[in-house]
Parts: sequence; C-alpha cells; structure tokens
Amino acid sequence: MNDLTQCVVTPKVKLDGFDSLGVGVHRASTIVFESAEAYATRGDRGDDGYTYGLYGTPTTRTLEAKITALEGGLRTFLVPSGQAACSLAILPLVKAGDKILIADTAYPPVRDFADRDLTKFGIEVEYYDPTSLSDLEARMDERTRIVWCESPGSTTMELQDIPAIAAIAHRSGALVGCDNTWATPLNFKPLEHGADIVAEALTKYFSGHSDVLMGSITVASEDLVGAIKATLGRYGIGVSPDDASMVLRGMETMGVRLKHASQAASVICDQFAQSRLVGSVLFPPRPECPGHHLWKRDFSGSSAVFSVIFTPEATPHVADALDVLNTFAIGASWGGTRSLMAPMPVKRFRTARPWAGADLVLRISIGLEALSDLQTDVAAFLTCIAQAAGTDRADDQNWVRLQQK
Repeated sequence: MNDLTQCVVTPKVKLDGFDSLGVGVHRASTIVFESAEAYATRGDRGDDGYTYGLYGTPTTRTLEAKITALEGGLRTFLVPSGQAACSLAILPLVKAGDKILIADTAYPPVRDFADRDLTKFGIEVEYYDPTSLSDLEARMDERTRIVWCESPGSTTMELQDIPAIAAIAHRSGALVGCDNTWATPLNFKPLEHGADIVAEALTKYFSGHSDVLMGSITVASEDLVGAIKATLGRYGIGVSPDDASMVLRGMETMGVRLKHASQAASVICDQFAQSRLVGSVLFPPRPECPGHHLWKRDFSGSSAVFSVIFTPEATPHVADALDVLNTFAIGASWGGTRSLMAPMPVKRFRTARPWAGADLVLRISIGLEALSDLQTDVAAFLTCIAQAAGTDRADDQNWVRLQQK
C-alpha cells in the first residue's frame, strides 16, 4: 500500500486472548460490509445488527443490555439526556387527536414539552392529581393514549400507586410511562409493577459523577420497539460511545454509592427535622411523607434526594443563607459524588393539585462526603437563617455536637 493509504486503512485486530473487564469503546459512523450482498441485505440483521453508528455500536449496545436486565424490560434505547428520555418515550406513541394524562408533579421540563410541543401536534394534554386514583379515572377516555407518572414526584415527593394506575390505564387501552430517575431500578422497577415504559436520567445515579448527560427508555413490549426506534432514527438521535463507557463504569459502583448516600440522607433529614425553622422534610422513607405506605410496599430502598419546607418566618432567608455552605455545592441535578442544595419554585408547575405552601422548596441531594462535614454545613446554614430571622437557634449546633459524640 501507498503510505497515504496505510494511514487510512487499519488492519483488523484479533482479540483472541484479550479479555478486559472494561468494555471497549467502539466509535463509528460508517459500518462496512464484507460483500455487496451483505450491504444489500443489511436490513435483515434485525434490531441487534449493526448497520450504522447512529443505531448502535458494541459499546452502546452493552449499556442498553445492562439497563434492560436491571429494569426487567424487553429493550432499551439510549438518548442524550433524561429529559430526552421522557419526551422521546412519549412522542413516538401519540398522534393528533390523542390525549395524554401527566402527573401534576412531573418534572417541569416535561410539562413544558407537553404544553408547547405536544399541543402543537394536536395532542390534548391534561394533568391529574398523582395521589388521587378517582381523579385519574375521571379524566380517562377513549382518546387517552398514555398516562405519564413520576414517583416520587419532582421536588415535592408524592408517591404514586403505579399498579393501581396501570390497571386503570390498561382497562381503557392506554399505556403507562414512568420517570424512575429518583429511585433507579435498584430501588424500584416500574415495569414489574405494571408500567409499559420506563425513563431514566442516566446523568444522575447511573453515571454518578456529574460529568455525563444521557437518558434511557426501556419498554416491556415488542409492540413499542418499532415506533421508538424509527423516531430516533428520523430525528437523528444517538449517543456517544465514549459517554456510554462512562455510564457503564459508573454503574459498577451505583449500588454502593446509593446505599452510602441514602444512609447519610436519612441522618441529614433528621437534622433538618429537629429544627423549628423547618416545617416538614419530604423524604419517602419518613412516615410523614405523602405516600410513605406506597414506598414501603413497592420500593426496596431509597435514593438520597429529599426536600425541605421551611416555616414562613424562615423561608425568606433560605436563599441568601446558601452562601455560607462549604461542603454542599449550590446547583441543579443530583446523584453525583458532591452534595447539592437548590431552592425550587413549585406553584407555577401545579394545576391539578395546587401547592398551598410557600413557593420555595429546598431540594437536597446527599453525595459521598464525610457525614460530619455535611452536618456541620447544615448547622451553619440553619444558624444563618435563624440569625436573619431574628431567632436564637443555638440548639441546632448542639444537635450536631451531640450526634457527633
């Protein structure tokens, strides 16, 4: 070969005897074929065959297979983010004239997608009270194609009775989709509880290090595969094998990270609950959390994300007090190694189940730092709020010292 040609043509490498624990990163756009006939019949390779990089490489297919097994599903599709997972789990399965019912506590960007895009395509969008089966039943009709769930609900943590919702939806011929990002399939498997589609933000606990954006859609039925696959192809949606390899690596420690972080979250929840600056702590494992009995019945564990509602006197000072944090970072998303706090508005994202409290809920994600450092940070945070509110809160500091002893 000419030197220029040798720069371009790479000999095939035999992998006999090389068996790495890590999954290889296979980057590709073009897939080549051994003959003209193989190219002409490439469609016969089926869903698991390789035809073009956009439709999968050995790296992305490995990640899909691992997620499918965890979810107890039939097939998984990878998309560029958690929001993409939610929107692309819905869009391929609805058409003009259909209706979709969405839990009122769903992730706010899902509402935005539904209100701006689905309605533009002639799809009717309604929101239902996620805690009321009677409200859901009243809104069901023959045009309802999908009932969308998120359990627990975004920010305010309401649990949904997925088996009962699935029974109602399926009686009317509707599908059930569920955003399972909070729990991950390690703590809850929606498909095993009656859902037809599950979406995950792999950005969070799966990758686990706040440096990858990716989402997954897993389906329970072969009937759903073709529509989703075709839509992803038409829209040109794929993921990087490099990013997929990072999610594969993150998955290997997801179990221990979740266990450690959820245990720490329980302690930090108690610390907040001890303060008279706090009205309530929203964390499904806590008995006072809405739907706790459903969490206890259906979930095998918890993630480390919870929310805090402050008293009316304390609420105006919460945002400014974030500036005293040293160990916690201020930021959106969650599920990484770093603990985060983020004040979240609620009222404008509720229609079927209006939010009666203050329009500031503090969402907290516990990471992997030393628990004592997190406790110290929370104590300083609460003290700052107390001082701004003109309240003596020395007992919050004493709580931390007692716990550390």
